Amino acid sequence: MKKRLPDLLSLVLLAAVVLFFLYQKGYVFADFETIDANEAYMMLQQHPDEVFLLDVRSQEEYLNDGRVADSKLVPLGILEQNLATLPKDKKILVYCRSGSRSVSAARILVAHGFQAYNISGGINSWKAEGLPTL
Repeated sequence: MKKRLPDLLSLVLLAAVVLFFLYQKGYVFADFETIDANEAYMMLQQHPDEVFLLDVRSQEEYLNDGRVADSKLVPLGILEQNLATLPKDKKILVYCRSGSRSVSAARILVAHGFQAYNISGGINSWKAEGLPTL
């Protein structure tokens, strides 16, 4: 019996770590949709008046690492203070460098009544697909 308790605790801890990882990546308990870079590009091309592109990286990343045309920069750390600058009547496509900060941003947006879409893989996957950047 003494051996089983540490094994059980280890299993519970491992499950908690896996669940936390999946939550951080937006794979579980996500109240927003995740799309890939090509889907986001098609949405922007086909319905430009219905979507808004939000970049939640730092200003340095935005200026130095390339960005998607017509995207608005609102770094994740100041997103909640700047929600009034975002359109409530459009789908908001959110990206960052690799897709982690954009998951957090999408959660914030949905919690405040926005329709948010996380772009999986962020600007890295956008560039890997050969999609246009500035």
